[in-house]
Amino acid sequence: MNKITTTFVHMMSVSVVRYFLLAGVPFLLFYLLLPRYFQRYKIQERYASNKDFLREIWYSMQSTLMFIVITLLIWFTPVKNITRIYDHIQDYPVWYLVGSVFLSLVIHDTYFYWLHRVLHSHFFYRRTHLVHHQSMNPSPWTAYSFHLLEAVGEGMVLLVIVMILPMHQYNILLFTIVAFMINVYGHLGYEIAPKWFRRTWLFEILNTSVHHNLHHSKFIGNYGLYFRFWDRLMKTENPNYVKEFDAVVAKRAEKREMSKVLKPI
Repeated sequence: MNKITTTFVHMMSVSVVRYFLLAGVPFLLFYLLLPRYFQRYKIQERYASNKDFLREIWYSMQSTLMFIVITLLIWFTPVKNITRIYDHIQDYPVWYLVGSVFLSLVIHDTYFYWLHRVLHSHFFYRRTHLVHHQSMNPSPWTAYSFHLLEAVGEGMVLLVIVMILPMHQYNILLFTIVAFMINVYGHLGYEIAPKWFRRTWLFEILNTSVHHNLHHSKFIGNYGLYFRFWDRLMKTENPNYVKEFDAVVAKRAEKREMSKVLKPI
């Protein structure tokens, strides 16, 4: 096999394992092993079906394939000449490895917000984004469940990032892992943010699982991926978001206290 084929096989294998590990472990814990324990953390009372899960995995594999193709085009074609990808990790200080990931998330959030708004236009929604919104009650498997054309749009953010920021392959790898983990949390179907988070300044900035779950159940509003910034600036945040978050956390506390009362002595 030539270098491109070998790299493709390696990246695809790693990406598939990463998907089933980072999405599969939360699914195993929340949906299969300990659903009764985590039931009080559930955002929507109802559960998705096995048919939903299989559909999401199928589309996620297609999306993963497309992400790999885009990465290979960036890495092995003249496209790389217009990027700021660097080969020697020592070219930048160690702190930049973490700093570049944060900056990548900021760029990605902006890119995603405006792409997401376009995808919700009448023309694109019916032809592409509807696939993702078939998951009205999302699960960890939903994170990459995109129509193939939407996956192209989603994956092109990598080109945007490496054109703006100097990025080593380790920076890119760390960014994709962190981004996917946050994405899984957003689609988890459970709100695991602690009660005290509501009273911190971080709540005013960061999205929660409730925030994105509202987007799936109501179809409009809450277009941001990681941060609340663009939704608040553009006035597209669901007006009931904070109330919904408080209600979910209150329900969680109520069920916890109830379980203590009903616990046999």
